[in-house]
Amino acid sequence: MLLHLIRHTKPVIAPGICYGQSDLAVALSDCSSLAASLKSCWPAHIPVYSSPLQRCTQLANLLSSTPRMDTRIMELNFGHWEMQAWEQIPRTEIDAWAADVVHYHPGQQENLVQMAGRVSAFLHDLHATAEPEAVIVCHAGVIKMISAWENGLGSVGIAQRAAQSKNEFSYGCCIDINIVM
Repeated sequence: MLLHLIRHTKPVIAPGICYGQSDLAVALSDCSSLAASLKSCWPAHIPVYSSPLQRCTQLANLLSSTPRMDTRIMELNFGHWEMQAWEQIPRTEIDAWAADVVHYHPGQQENLVQMAGRVSAFLHDLHATAEPEAVIVCHAGVIKMISAWENGLGSVGIAQRAAQSKNEFSYGCCIDINIVM
């Protein structure tokens, strides 16, 4: 299954803020420009899936008249860290996360294993649709998880691979990944 993974455009927020699942706006002009450059890259009938956060849905609605929203492709939930400046988050909490990136619950919320589980469940359900390809408008963390995904690896293994990945995904990037299930 060929997946076209698109990271949302730059959110309207000051730099250095932890925002995970916070629902942030993006500039319509950025979404319009990106949609115009991407729409000719794949067939018009291709299904479009999107995180339900507005920074993704705004673009997804320009790419398809019927995008399918799915909460499983939302960014990591940073709990009480959300909307705090990274430099204001207690150093002890950041260090604890750095010591166990895969299992630690940043902001006392979701960890990478849980995120890998929900992203894997999304991929399995997408595979069950038998669509040969799909567009997914999502977040950098989700793109990392899908890039790390391997059939049979399990949530811990996927989370570990994603945590070790040095890949960076810029705002508005589109990468193609072929998933074998």
